[in-house]
Amino acid sequence: MKVYALDKTGEIPEELANLTYLFDLNLGQNYLTGPIPAFLGKLTRMQYLSLGINKLSGPIPKELGNLQKLISLSFSSNSLNGTLPPELGNLTALEQLYIDSSGVSGEIPSTFRKLQNLQKLWASDNQFTGRIPDFIGSWKNLIDLRLQGNALKGPIPSSFSNLTSLTQLRVSDITSGVSSLSFLKNLKNLTQLVLRNNMIFGEIPSYIGENSGLQYLDLSFNKFTGRIPNSLQNLSSLTFLFLGNNNLSGKLPSQKSASLAYIDLSYNRFSGALPTWLGDKNLKVNLVGNYFTANETDNSLSTRGLSCLQRTFPCNRGAPRYSGFAINCGGQQETSAIGVVYEQENETLNAASFYVSNTQNWGVSDTGYYMDSNNPTYIATSQSQFTKTLDSELYQTARLSPSSLRYYGLGLENGPYAVNLQFAETMFVDSPSWKSVGRRIFDVYVQGQKVLTDFDIRKEAGGSNIAVVKSFKANVTENFLDIHFFWTGKGTCCIPRQGTYGPLVSAISVNQL
Repeated sequence: MKVYALDKTGEIPEELANLTYLFDLNLGQNYLTGPIPAFLGKLTRMQYLSLGINKLSGPIPKELGNLQKLISLSFSSNSLNGTLPPELGNLTALEQLYIDSSGVSGEIPSTFRKLQNLQKLWASDNQFTGRIPDFIGSWKNLIDLRLQGNALKGPIPSSFSNLTSLTQLRVSDITSGVSSLSFLKNLKNLTQLVLRNNMIFGEIPSYIGENSGLQYLDLSFNKFTGRIPNSLQNLSSLTFLFLGNNNLSGKLPSQKSASLAYIDLSYNRFSGALPTWLGDKNLKVNLVGNYFTANETDNSLSTRGLSCLQRTFPCNRGAPRYSGFAINCGGQQETSAIGVVYEQENETLNAASFYVSNTQNWGVSDTGYYMDSNNPTYIATSQSQFTKTLDSELYQTARLSPSSLRYYGLGLENGPYAVNLQFAETMFVDSPSWKSVGRRIFDVYVQGQKVLTDFDIRKEAGGSNIAVVKSFKANVTENFLDIHFFWTGKGTCCIPRQGTYGPLVSAISVNQL
């Protein structure tokens, strides 16, 4: 029985309890409300049950543990609460479990160790607590594991070394516990590996280079030291390499894999001259926040303006020329109702990119890739009229990022500044539709200090297409300002389409006080 993506409203009807021979029930992508009914546990012939992307609330009924023939279960992207019932551990035939963004919390029950047939677990963006369970390493049939944006503690269990069938592994946003990458040594079938923002220390092991099918590698926002291992050049399929925001050092390798198209090495400690392979016109690279000796006579897209965005932000430093700036993020130049000129910022940024304005008074850096999107975009556009503002045009474009977006003020006079960040959510509707149940959540830092935690634009504004301005004070002491928008794995990933998550900002204005 399939009632899929039809925007049906109301509660799940009790009459379904009479369909005792039902083995496949798909109610996904509607706007169903109320609880998940306990009577579903009586439909013991059920093999496939999908309740994902609705507005269901309340706890998960323990009676679902009676559906011991279930092969696939989904209640992702809902508004549930409470913990996972231990009885779900009785679903030993289960091969696929989708519980991402469902609203559940607490520890993952120990009874889940019985799910030995599990092949896919999507469990990101919940409030799971406690340590990552060691028993996950016993699920030897697992091919796809996603644990991002939870409240889980590390370390990543060494038992993960048993998961030799894994092709996709995404574990991120662990804020305690020091992890090792030793478990990767046996994982030879990976095509996508994301271990972002996990407090991983030490050197990047050379055996990662033995993963011949690896296409996507993200080890950014950790504490890696040492050099980039030469073995990465052996990864003939590797297209995306994200090693930004670590403590890697030395010079860049003199060669790179021919398949690499996007490389993020921002915010490390690399130095010296730039390698010749940066001249590849098809290569996208972000080298912001290092110690490179950039040649300003080099007009390649890979290096233009790079010297302004090295660690010391040298452009006009010591001889400041500016006392503020304003940017229309993702859009054309606009003049506000009170006469502020917001400069154009509609560069073609991508998974590893940066840009410095012609006047060298501001710059922008964007990193990350929308992994599950066939047509990723880094600018949102809307023709809507926005409320609570006299400047609708400023909100009709916005800059997006799937990971890390930073704006810089350059050559600023030292002193106190007012920082105004302008937002409006444009990608979720407000009508009773499955397209409305998405959530965008991210953090914001100004001069390295977190000023917004788990910021949800639509929740703050009270709806979509409503302007909201957040204002902060910042102190400039070395002639530059850093505004950082950062995704911590939270919020829905795929509503209303794949790759709808991460920071969004419409405009920025900065003025000296």
